[in-house]
Amino acid sequence: MHISDKEIEIRYAETDQMGVVYHANYIIWLEIGRTKLIEDLGFTYAGMESEGYLSPVTDISIQYKAALRYGQKATVRTWVEDHGRLRTTYGYEILHEDGTIAATATSEHVVVKKESFRPVSLQKIYPEWHNKYEEIKKQAPDGIRN
Repeated sequence: MHISDKEIEIRYAETDQMGVVYHANYIIWLEIGRTKLIEDLGFTYAGMESEGYLSPVTDISIQYKAALRYGQKATVRTWVEDHGRLRTTYGYEILHEDGTIAATATSEHVVVKKESFRPVSLQKIYPEWHNKYEEIKKQAPDGIRN
């Protein structure tokens, strides 16, 4: 299993009136983590889009565990939780600098043709990408919570 880590410096604009990271910003961080994972594997989402494909979110779930605040740094850990014929599920942990889990999440995606929004198999359009996801999809290591 391959895990990508991306450090995030928490900006003031990402916090609410209480100085805590506003919950919707976690979704942005998940995207940053996904993009980093894809790039670490040698692919680009922008390249997929330029070839006429999109990968919309079909489901997302976040469990908030411990608040993050302005001035702290967080690390987004991202991996392929599951990968099938049409759907890919990514897993995430968002960590405090000391390794404490701030949040866990999953997001589910499909690949679609941009002009029709019809689902297509990643295996059909990007066999190398599909094979890499099959190779690295989750086999639960110690320390990763489901």
